[in-house]
Amino acid sequence: MLALLRSEQCVHQLVTALGVTQPLVSQHLRVLKTAGVVTGQRNGREITYRLVDDHLAHIVLDAVAHASEQA
Repeated sequence: MLALLRSEQCVHQLVTALGVTQPLVSQHLRVLKTAGVVTGQRNGREITYRLVDDHLAHIVLDAVAHASEQA
């Protein structure tokens, strides 16, 4: 989600940015799409994904910041 907050991206861009396998990225995108968190737009053979709502990304950013705070 953090990568998609920066910009719309296709699967191969996310694979490169995250350093994980394509099937794993596709699986996560499928879950996020089913949950209504991301949407995809087909452009030829690629699908470009984007966040549906930036407010969700801010919730994730807040959660990451909170988790990284020292107790």
